[in-house]
Amino acid sequence: MFVKPDRRVVFGTVLLVVGVVCAGTVAGGQGPAQNQERAALGHGYARPARSPHSSRSEVIAPHGMVAASHPLAAQVGIDILKAGGNAIDAAVAVNAVLGLVEPHMNGVGGDLFAIVWDAETEQLYGLNATGRAPYELNRQVFARQNLDRVPGTGPLTWTVPGAVDGWDQLLTRFGTMSFAEVLAPAIAYGRDGFPVSEIIQGQWAASARSLAEWPTSAATYLPNGRPPAVGEVFTNPGLVRTYEAIAQGGRDAFYRGEIARTIVAFSESNGGYFTMRDFEDHSSVWVEPVTTSYRGYDVWEIPPNSSGIVALMMLNILEGYDIASLGHNSAETIHLITEAKKLAFADRDRYVADADANTLPTAELISKAYAERRRALIDRARASETVRAGDPTDSADTVYLTVVDKDRNAVSLIESIFGGFGSKVVPADLGFALQNRGSGFSLEPGHLNSLEPHKRSLHTNMPAFVTKDGKPWLSFGVMGGAMQPQGHTQVLLNIIDFGMNLQEAGDAARVRHSGSVLVEPGISDEVIAALERMGHRVRRSGGGAMGGYQAIMIHPETGMLHAGTDPRKDGVAIGY
Repeated sequence: MFVKPDRRVVFGTVLLVVGVVCAGTVAGGQGPAQNQERAALGHGYARPARSPHSSRSEVIAPHGMVAASHPLAAQVGIDILKAGGNAIDAAVAVNAVLGLVEPHMNGVGGDLFAIVWDAETEQLYGLNATGRAPYELNRQVFARQNLDRVPGTGPLTWTVPGAVDGWDQLLTRFGTMSFAEVLAPAIAYGRDGFPVSEIIQGQWAASARSLAEWPTSAATYLPNGRPPAVGEVFTNPGLVRTYEAIAQGGRDAFYRGEIARTIVAFSESNGGYFTMRDFEDHSSVWVEPVTTSYRGYDVWEIPPNSSGIVALMMLNILEGYDIASLGHNSAETIHLITEAKKLAFADRDRYVADADANTLPTAELISKAYAERRRALIDRARASETVRAGDPTDSADTVYLTVVDKDRNAVSLIESIFGGFGSKVVPADLGFALQNRGSGFSLEPGHLNSLEPHKRSLHTNMPAFVTKDGKPWLSFGVMGGAMQPQGHTQVLLNIIDFGMNLQEAGDAARVRHSGSVLVEPGISDEVIAALERMGHRVRRSGGGAMGGYQAIMIHPETGMLHAGTDPRKDGVAIGY
């Protein structure tokens, strides 16, 4: 049982993920054998630089913790916690700053999902804050334009942005601060400017050509006709005005006020299908998180239209193997992860859709009995070539953040505009790009995920949470489109099966199946050769393709907060 630290004690030191604290013993299962192995290296507990899986130590702190993909955003979260806000207040503030400093990944033009652990009721709550297709958009629109799929960019990809209503739902139900208070830091950074960081700058520059095709997008994100350089200070007066309107008028300023009217007018002038009815009728939905057990841990995800059940299906399949005995990132381990992914994604492509518009077999898909039937299809010596969806009823770009506060309220939140800069279109001078989430729809008649007016599309996004014996244990996520279920699975295997701490679990080389098996440099040539003998097509990859991970653990014995952050991003974990 966690004993809260004495609030009279002032901890003035901020712990950054820069290797200034010792990792210690891992609650995920690292025991005496691993500790002795580290001691044998000659320095007691070996520093992470000497570990094959870790770039730095975990962050450990007593009072509160924020893990996010940008240092300024993470620091804002800590400031909110120190000012008396709770984890929910801090999460919204962090998300608002991320919408400014990582505009290609997220923003008020996008959607969010969240899982909240409420310390008072000791319950998990799920929030689906995703938007729907315009009422006036249907498959016939695409047929008239001879399109057999929804394009990747432009007005035909727009769905109503759900993020602002999601913020409102979170603050209204669990928060303690107002919109004005939590948006103030983002407004200040937007007005005064912030220096663009290295990885973000590279991703920003990659979208320069497509942003230049829309004058409003270029005016917002290509100052002086180009993307900002590393370290160059960027301001966004349009987004400042949008945030100020929300701070003063709340969510209705976005969905019923001048912001919505501006978006609709821009849509009417540029081939879009938005009407005011789309915004006025928008609402988020509180949902029951879905769960499966994995080796004694209860893993929780958001149900469809989120892809969270895909990770649960993968874990169910893999639980039938002694993964730990096979070795971390061995050829057989990677083979089993890949084959489980193929099976789970075949079911995703058939069954993950808008639960409000369909009757979905969610409970059956994540059952142990169904996993047993799917597991039987795996050949442990050979890669599968064709994988079809089963019958369970028969007996891009994203940001992820997590916050835990002094009372042990916890938030696992993911927010996205889908592709880099979403649809690539900034409506008028509002300072943010609209998402291209509509490109997740199918145009196949009768498909569960087929485009219909006022319908939600399949979503790649999926925040995660893990409990142990009914207590909160781990809040985590791995951003990155279709990498997310694969990343969730690998991170949990790293922690639970291989005894890694949170930083090691995120640093360790990942694999991603996307037609070929993509492997990071940490995978040996010998393992690649073994995979190829099994029939896999393998190529080396890395960086953003492998997602971005953040995690916070509540240590079950000490009650301290442990955190890790992904070196593939510009982020940090900060505690106090």
